[in-house]
Amino acid sequence: MNRTISGGRIGVALGLGLSCLAMQVSAQGTPGTPTASDGIAKYREMIADGNPAELYEAEGEELWKKAAGPKNATLEKCDLGLGAGVVKGAAAQLPRYFKDTNRVQDLESRLMTCMEVLQGINPQEIIDAPFGKGAKKPVEAIVAYVVTNSRGMKINAPMKHPKEKEMYALGKHAFYYRGGSMDFSCATCHDDASKRIRLQDLPDLTSQKGAALGWGFWPAYRVSSGEFWTMQRRLNDCYRQQRFPYPNYTSDVTIALSAYLAGNAKGGVVNTPGLKR
Repeated sequence: MNRTISGGRIGVALGLGLSCLAMQVSAQGTPGTPTASDGIAKYREMIADGNPAELYEAEGEELWKKAAGPKNATLEKCDLGLGAGVVKGAAAQLPRYFKDTNRVQDLESRLMTCMEVLQGINPQEIIDAPFGKGAKKPVEAIVAYVVTNSRGMKINAPMKHPKEKEMYALGKHAFYYRGGSMDFSCATCHDDASKRIRLQDLPDLTSQKGAALGWGFWPAYRVSSGEFWTMQRRLNDCYRQQRFPYPNYTSDVTIALSAYLAGNAKGGVVNTPGLKR
């Protein structure tokens, strides 16, 4: 298969469609009148069958099965938590503790471990690369492939191992930690279902329903940037919006936040790859 991802053109086309639809509805709405949120929901429903993330998924499947790296090996023996090579349902049960690394890992950090061990790829090259470019780009495509194989399943990240419980607690602390030039925290925007930004409602990530809506729809194709965004990239951008320094890629704080969100979302449905503004 040979498909080319032209995110910029797709993003412009979808963005224009969203803008036109949003202009037809009221931002606040009146009784009996559709709101901007209704318009965005309708827009997503209209284009859901043609989510551009499918292109990333197809590329990721190819990369999963393609020999690469100094060891010239595939990732088909990668253990994502359900056994070597098992992709179906794996993303629904991450982050989780892995005995071989003695740490809790999310999907991206686990893929880096597999790429290092199986293929001989230096993880630092992935960490140092910009999002959407260089050594990170293949990882992002593989993420799209893996998460698609959990679509429709229940979110069920384990919380039994002491390190999993520790990561959840750290994630909760990080969620409420305020700092940066704006004195923001994750909770500033995401601890109350009544909050919104521009045309978009913000889910309450401290509740099961809100966390399922947040965690369950990421990673996602981001219309505004015309690119597929992994959860690591989403969290990185959250810190940017809070005016915090960017966290290191796959650092403990990002995995802890993922563990907190996944733990809160337990029992919800995986809808990834999602489609976001």
